[in-house]
Amino acid sequence: MRTLNGAQIVVESLKAEGVEVIFGYPGGAVLSLYDALYGEEEIKHILTRHEQGAVHAADGYARATGKCGVVFATSGPGATNLVTGIANAYMDSVPLVAITGQVASGLIGKDSFQEADITGITQPITKYSYLVKDVKDLARIMREAFHIATTGRPGPVVVDLPKDIAAAETEFIYPPEVNLPGYKYIYNGITANLTQAVKAVNQAERPVIYAGGGIIAAGAHEELIAFAEKINAPVTTTLMGKGAFPDVHPLALGMPGMHGTAYANYAITDSDLVIGLGVRFDDRVTGRLDMFAPNATIIHVDIDPAEISKNIRADIPLVGNVREVLADLLKEVEPRQHQAWLDKVEQWRRNHPLNYDQDNEVIKPQYVVEQICDITRGEAFIATEVGQNQMWAAQFYQCKYPRRFISSGGLGTMGFGLPAAIGVQLAHPDSVVFNIAGDGSIQMNSQEFATAVQYGLPIKVAILNNHYLGMVRQWQELFYDRRYSYTHMEGGPDFVKLAEAYGAQGMRVERPEDVRPALERAMAAPGTFVIEFIVDEEENVFPMVPAGGAINKMLGGGKR
Repeated sequence: MRTLNGAQIVVESLKAEGVEVIFGYPGGAVLSLYDALYGEEEIKHILTRHEQGAVHAADGYARATGKCGVVFATSGPGATNLVTGIANAYMDSVPLVAITGQVASGLIGKDSFQEADITGITQPITKYSYLVKDVKDLARIMREAFHIATTGRPGPVVVDLPKDIAAAETEFIYPPEVNLPGYKYIYNGITANLTQAVKAVNQAERPVIYAGGGIIAAGAHEELIAFAEKINAPVTTTLMGKGAFPDVHPLALGMPGMHGTAYANYAITDSDLVIGLGVRFDDRVTGRLDMFAPNATIIHVDIDPAEISKNIRADIPLVGNVREVLADLLKEVEPRQHQAWLDKVEQWRRNHPLNYDQDNEVIKPQYVVEQICDITRGEAFIATEVGQNQMWAAQFYQCKYPRRFISSGGLGTMGFGLPAAIGVQLAHPDSVVFNIAGDGSIQMNSQEFATAVQYGLPIKVAILNNHYLGMVRQWQELFYDRRYSYTHMEGGPDFVKLAEAYGAQGMRVERPEDVRPALERAMAAPGTFVIEFIVDEEENVFPMVPAGGAINKMLGGGKR
């Protein structure tokens, strides 16, 4: 047994968990943690330029690998700067351990310099938050933190470490097992409900599979493909589930909901069975609840029992790991054809495709996304910002594989994409990583260009510059009589000069015929490359379901 101080115990615990990369920003309360990291060869620390950048980078790393992301921050403002990123990970069920510094134990509760009650602040947005009170508990807490973050429904855990606990010493023994009697999760669906689900699948005439991020978290994409092909049902994938089912598969319907494809929304509305797999039936997908799949039986598979019937009443609930449940369903369901149903869906697809009009004068943002998809063959890692750029990326990038479309779904966090792309590129240094951004969102964390350049990351950043907060402007156009109140981004930076100021390469593209050559140049460049595409200022994202409307009543969705 070795005697270590608290900071050294944290580092040894990270090594015991197999952590290879952490993201963070030092400060006074975590000096001993950073001292423990000095000269450490097994763990690489990435110094971001803002704590929010660090937590999004850890989030992106986790999404792209399936491993637990780790972030360090100091006390007070350092810790509170993590809050948005922690909430972001919580909403999207991303495994994350955030280790924050805290003032010394005797100073807690006295409004001490750089003190913030981060365990209290993060309690509603974490699976659990620890305040370490005794160094003898630290190894156990670290073991539990990783266990909680990565099991059941994944999510963030905070470990808040007071300065004196980090300096205190004790013998280090890393617990081989976790004993948390109050923390339980179910891996397999209840047998009786499985039987009901099999019967419903075998009897359905118009089934639709509605797959979400739970498929990716569970590593169930192969089971999903096999299940869909066996019962011959069309598959719609949420923003979080993008890549769980290949967008190029004949049964793929794309994304449902507010900016989903018309044919996905029509199929759900007319279905007699919706098989929800690792989804939470969020309001952006369901729209008006009483009009969501009004004639369908609902099967809902989720590892979190709190999700069952939270938004939509599940007729057949199946609490469990979706991969395990799918494997059980696959054994029992009968092969089906559903040709008449598939023909109807295909007719909707032909009559109501995603489309846009690209002329020779002004670049359409959808065209840029399509060209990125074409030049990368749908095999790149795509990190998006939030807004119109995000929806166009989801609509027009044909993703083939899971964990390659990295986007802030539940919280819709502007400024997520660039730091997330940093985490993704570090996880996959030899892969092509694109950050698809808007001119508003990229400015939320544009300081992270410095991080990308410092670590030599060849991230390609495509900024769709429409000089607006585009999605807000779209709502103002459609629902507020074009009263564009404070959404025009006057005084924006010269993104080419901004990229160059950080040491990246940058170029501006203003003509449609220059889009492809610019992408080819960026792909060939060895380092961080920023392309500012000047796009149509008032292009909108269609189809669009107005908030609270039925999903089969879309603006720009055409008539059935």
